[in-house]
Amino acid sequence: MADGPLSGIRVIEIGQALAGPFAGVILAEMGAEVVKVEKPEGGDDARQWGPPFVEGDAVTFRALNRGKRSVTLDLKRAEDVAALKALARDGADILIQNLRPGVAEALGIGPEALLAENPRLIYCSIWAFGHRGPLRDAPGFDPLLQAYGGVMTLTGRPEDPPTFCAPPLNDKASAMWCVIGALAALQRRQATGRGGVIDTSLFEAAVSWVDTPLNQYAATGRPPRRHGTASAILVPYQVFETADRPMVIAVGNDRLFAKCAEALGHPGWARDPRFARGPDRAAHREALIALMVPVLRARTRAEWIARLAAAGVPCGPVNDIPALAASEQLAAMDMMRRLPGSGMQVVGLPLSFERRRPHPRGDSPRLGEHTAEVLGRAGARSGAPGGGSGAPPPPGPT
Repeated sequence: MADGPLSGIRVIEIGQALAGPFAGVILAEMGAEVVKVEKPEGGDDARQWGPPFVEGDAVTFRALNRGKRSVTLDLKRAEDVAALKALARDGADILIQNLRPGVAEALGIGPEALLAENPRLIYCSIWAFGHRGPLRDAPGFDPLLQAYGGVMTLTGRPEDPPTFCAPPLNDKASAMWCVIGALAALQRRQATGRGGVIDTSLFEAAVSWVDTPLNQYAATGRPPRRHGTASAILVPYQVFETADRPMVIAVGNDRLFAKCAEALGHPGWARDPRFARGPDRAAHREALIALMVPVLRARTRAEWIARLAAAGVPCGPVNDIPALAASEQLAAMDMMRRLPGSGMQVVGLPLSFERRRPHPRGDSPRLGEHTAEVLGRAGARSGAPGGGSGAPPPPGPT
């Protein structure tokens, strides 16, 4: 376990921006050796996705590329394409790419070409809209797919315009589906001896987020409504204002509602035929929330959380990022990890092995830092300028 459950697995990442690199860092943190292939001029665009910058690279890049090895290749040059193919032949297990649709095939590094070099290779592509259909060749970033995939029309209050969800949901979800597919293919390879092709996309990830409303629409023909911070199905299951600060109450069944009503000082609500059962509460949402709002505003958030938690009702504060960073639970779960050799802290993987969270295996690499070492081992040479460690990008503000 000291080296991680994927120790001995070798990954080639031709990743840009977020989705590909996030898939790569998940594998790296679980113990795989991840070789990141970057263009010689500037490398991954995310190196300049700032401010803020730390030691010349954007914080976003540093976090998404920790523990990897950087190789510079100009894939428009035949000799560098040959170098990449040599990497694929030289014991690579997984390749991840999220180049613009069609670019990998045009460069001669699509799945057919690289599987011909190494039939055991698991070739993973993260597309914008998917590997077939009228939008197959269209590019896309997370906000575009939040819009096209319906997420924006489900976020916010009914009177709000289409609303963007700040975390890059589709980039990260498509990366996670890529990793799930790659791990499943590794398991299959043990039985068959052969690799294969894994495809996922930001579009498919977006559709997976809206599966419940899409399933309901398919069943009823009725488009969903927006409910602000509230659930479309469960009531009460939303943010409430108190005498000082907002909090969430999440009542997932009738038993919890009875406990909630008791803790709020109105046990009769649980016997009211309008509110006794979940479907009835959903049908009479406005009436129940109108009763709860003035009650909750009469006491502070701390008082209500103490009362409701004592009754076993799921509830909690609405934290901003500084409050989350200072929370005891974040510290107890040891989620912030310090990069080796650096003072920078990053959020670790959201899973543990043997009750221990994987630790970053190293800092993010300088552009081309491992070119000579990696390509020398693969028996290939780079046509990149310098051919060696490469120079870090110009320092940015810290």
